[in-house]
Amino acid sequence: MDRKKNKQVKILLAEDDKFISKAYQDGLGRAGFKVITAYDGNETLKKAREEKPDVVLLDLIMPEKNGFEALEEIKADNDLKNIPIIILSNLGQDSDIQRGRDLGANDYLIKSNFSIREIIEKIKEYV
Repeated sequence: MDRKKNKQVKILLAEDDKFISKAYQDGLGRAGFKVITAYDGNETLKKAREEKPDVVLLDLIMPEKNGFEALEEIKADNDLKNIPIIILSNLGQDSDIQRGRDLGANDYLIKSNFSIREIIEKIKEYV
């Protein structure tokens, strides 16, 4: 029997806006995901190391350490580098999208363009 199918998928949600974070937590939780939250870049790295999530949803504009810096550190860490990272940001400039991909993000979603349902479908592509 495939153990992965019985395991609840763990999502690390890195989002400093408490209102947005709560909305995503609710939607992801209802979809059956276990959601771990981080509200800044340093906390994102700490929780990624502690929790070893299946996927990271990463905002770019965060205090302490921004999402690009957190992404770079995750991809440089041998224990974490294979975790799929989906950037979820309001930054939609081509240069930001390219930078995110160059640093190793698996996907780049602009918050205003994607519903929670669409985000859940994206997550399912990576788990």
